[in-house]
Amino acid sequence: MKKIYPSFFKKNHLYRQCLMIACAVLLTSLQAFSQTGTIVKGTVTDETNTPLPGVVVTVKSSGKGTSTNNNGGYTVTVNGPDDVLKFTFLGSVPKEVTVGNKTAINVTLVTDTKQLKDVVVIGYGTSSRKDVTGAITSVKAEDFNAGVLTTPAELLQGKVAGLNITKSGDPNKQPSTILRGPSTLREGAAQQPFYVIDGVPGASIDLLAPADIESIDVLKDASSTAIYGSRAANGVIIVTTRKAKTGQTRLTYSAYGAMEKVSKNIDVLTGDELRKYLTDNGVPKLSVADDDGSNTDWQKLAERTGYSQNHNISYGGAGTNSEYGASVNYLKNNGILKNSSLQRTIYKGYINQRFFNDRLKLGITLTNSATKNNDIFQSQVLSGILFYLPTVSPFNPDGSYKENFTRTGSGPLNPLSLIDNNFTRTENNKTLINGFASVDILNGLKFTISGSTQKEQNNVNTYSTSKSGIYVNQNGVAVRSAYTNTSNVVEAYFNYDRIFGQHSLKLLGGYTYQQDRNNDGFGVQTQNFSNDALAYNYLAFSNPTQLSQIVFNPNYNINGTTPPTYISTLRLISFYARANYQFADKYLVQASLREDGSSAFGLNTRHGYFPAVSVGWKIISEDFMKSVPVISDLKFRAGYGVSGNSLGFDAFTAQLIYGVPPGGGKFLNNGNIVNPIGPVRNDNPDLKWESTATTNIGLDFGILNNRITGSVDYYIKKTSDLIYTYPVSTTLYFYPFYTANVGKIKNSGVEVVLNAIPIKSQSFTWRTSLNFSHNKNVVQSLSNNQFTLPSIQTAQLGGKGQSFLYSQIIQPGYAIGTFDLWHYMGKNADGISTYQTANGSVIAAQPSTNDQFIKYDAQPKLIYGWSNSFFYKNFDLNFLVRGVYGNKILNATLAGLNNPADSKIQNIPQFTLGESFKDINAYLISDRFLESGSYLRLDNATLGYTIKPHIQAFKSLRFYASGNNLFIITKYRGVDPEIDMGGLTPGIDNRNFYPKTRTFSLGINASF
Repeated sequence: MKKIYPSFFKKNHLYRQCLMIACAVLLTSLQAFSQTGTIVKGTVTDETNTPLPGVVVTVKSSGKGTSTNNNGGYTVTVNGPDDVLKFTFLGSVPKEVTVGNKTAINVTLVTDTKQLKDVVVIGYGTSSRKDVTGAITSVKAEDFNAGVLTTPAELLQGKVAGLNITKSGDPNKQPSTILRGPSTLREGAAQQPFYVIDGVPGASIDLLAPADIESIDVLKDASSTAIYGSRAANGVIIVTTRKAKTGQTRLTYSAYGAMEKVSKNIDVLTGDELRKYLTDNGVPKLSVADDDGSNTDWQKLAERTGYSQNHNISYGGAGTNSEYGASVNYLKNNGILKNSSLQRTIYKGYINQRFFNDRLKLGITLTNSATKNNDIFQSQVLSGILFYLPTVSPFNPDGSYKENFTRTGSGPLNPLSLIDNNFTRTENNKTLINGFASVDILNGLKFTISGSTQKEQNNVNTYSTSKSGIYVNQNGVAVRSAYTNTSNVVEAYFNYDRIFGQHSLKLLGGYTYQQDRNNDGFGVQTQNFSNDALAYNYLAFSNPTQLSQIVFNPNYNINGTTPPTYISTLRLISFYARANYQFADKYLVQASLREDGSSAFGLNTRHGYFPAVSVGWKIISEDFMKSVPVISDLKFRAGYGVSGNSLGFDAFTAQLIYGVPPGGGKFLNNGNIVNPIGPVRNDNPDLKWESTATTNIGLDFGILNNRITGSVDYYIKKTSDLIYTYPVSTTLYFYPFYTANVGKIKNSGVEVVLNAIPIKSQSFTWRTSLNFSHNKNVVQSLSNNQFTLPSIQTAQLGGKGQSFLYSQIIQPGYAIGTFDLWHYMGKNADGISTYQTANGSVIAAQPSTNDQFIKYDAQPKLIYGWSNSFFYKNFDLNFLVRGVYGNKILNATLAGLNNPADSKIQNIPQFTLGESFKDINAYLISDRFLESGSYLRLDNATLGYTIKPHIQAFKSLRFYASGNNLFIITKYRGVDPEIDMGGLTPGIDNRNFYPKTRTFSLGINASF
């Protein structure tokens, strides 16, 4: 500097000119940065040097930005050399670059494999996996089950420890879903988890196409679920649908075609085998009406190869200020029983917009699901194809169905006639509109208000033709029912998130209002049509001859439930709060409280409080863990909370109701025929929801840089104030039954999850995941100071001479699904089945109800699932093995078939060939037919190949072949051991099992 100054002031023109030019350039550059800005260009690529379109490039100082084009190029204006450019792209690690004096900046983004998997959706927000203190399992889209799926619940089969999902091959039946064991004495919705879809509580799972789901989070313990209060006792399943991420534009198409066949049939006798059996036992030749020389396989005649198809197309995009998208899904699933099928079309669209520098966000989503079900009278058909005589042909010479209405037994009606002359058509239309507004009020303080309305229209139409064997000489019977259910929800809540040094605090406070109006509609049954041409479509063509032939509001069945026939409006008002505190990224505390007020319960007990608290300790963050490098993650969790169960109630559960008493016939009043009116339900001002208190202790761990991860959870779940309808004296009450809170149930168990990446190289990767769970269920009490009930008999299965018999019992000290049966003692010298009586004697006759013994239960001791994924270059192979162990199934189907003495009027199975024809007791439902329900199933295997064309229009193209229910290892002699575990009668196979299928499918996933 000392040399420059003299040179300058000595008028050295060379120095002076150079310095002035340099200053001018510098000043010009500064002026350009500060006033007009400088243009920066560049290209963004991935790790393979492939250009990335749709990357968002943001200038952090101004918040303005742009997106890369199809060639990965971008152009942006910055204000100065200190500006920072932020590059964000879905599935990649964000990157920031300081501009400096560069006008060209090329960036390579690295794939972030943990970006999505580390996010867990909790009630009214999200959390990082490492900060979770409750028992939560997250399943991402890439881990969902493949195959022909009629409901999203099937995506989770075998994937979540403690979640038992059972489903038959029936396309029109929802699977039974039980989480951590049964904890109520009520059936239907009362046993199912509570669904939350994109923040909408109680939204129908049928509104979703599996291809539109991004992730499913299963909240298991009360410390996680209590924020949903009175509806969360059975767990909460939170579903998040796919939406475009910032900088992403997407167009996807997925489709599959599938073929389904029955995986197993029951081996019943052919016509010739039955004739030989009867001849060998000296039975006179059957009449012509019962034997026309045929060998008819009724199971094969009723079944078919089912073909299914599914198509899903979706598109979406997101810029710096908006997100939008739409999708259409079409599913057609032809059941493997003739005339049974499911067809569903789902439309969805959404748009979210941000304003005022992202401080205000508005969004709206519209979803519509239209479902058409074709079904048959399953209870009669499934029984008939097993029991109907194989010695008879289906048709008479003139083409009419061959019937013998004088024949008795368990299968008296022609199964094909039952299928073709009796049918049900159901149309279910659901529409959900939900919108929200989110405002960032202050730094860390956000207010969200959301509203949704869900409308469900059910139209159920049933018709039995003039040729129906069920309604002989009634000239056609038609039933039409139309009911509407609506649900409106408004929620408003505040979130406050701040970090103070080593302290992190998250607060939530909110309010919910929900109103459900159900069963708004009517139904009618009539008969005697002049012809069958219009079926149920024009009831005015009926000609009933008696008033009793017209039935208003007949019972109808949707998804296995028969709702009441009166309109019910139910309201729920709630206040809730939650606090999450974290210190030094080591110590975690969460506490929540919800108050629910429901009009479903008694006037004295309409408000309930549901508290929860949980703690976590990130042991891996402690200094002493640095000396144990083999352990890469270690966290201890413990929590306690209380949640409730108000699902399945209507507004009149606790009210005194007048109506037509059961069995009440019409009577003559002043010359008019009128219905009797009387009490049909007692009021209970003290009726409240069932309460479930859960203690959960868990440990999350990672080994070898998280190549091996897992968790262990131990829980105790106690449910009190069980709701049940008790018999009471009519001297004290109007009606002989009273709904009250009385009983207690306890579930306790262990859940273990292990995930590993045994092999990971540049071209080959193997990922494996194993989960298994054990649950012990026990009924602790059915009585209190006011009501005493020693036991509840369930499972009245019927059968020859057994209409009075119950096969299960609910009793303190035993599990739900405990069997109460006669004890089989083998055969006597004459080949007759013998049974033990209560006094210990052995008889060769039908015992009495006092001779039943409690033995075993239907609850499995172990539920497990093992999934594996292999990736080699562009190939991928996935398979899932799942099963249960230690449960019992009552094979009442085999018991009813095992009737050698009646083989002249109904068919028998191969099993019965070893029985004596003289055995008149062989069919009795006893512990002889109590079988092991354990099984191991190769549930799914999928082989795929992915192409990433060097074409800008294509992102990826994947072809795959998949097989479901490929094989099963079991000792069970029935159709399939995956028996419905829902309700109060789990584990029973009673001539109503829709056959399980084996499926093969071919599919394609294309991204543009």
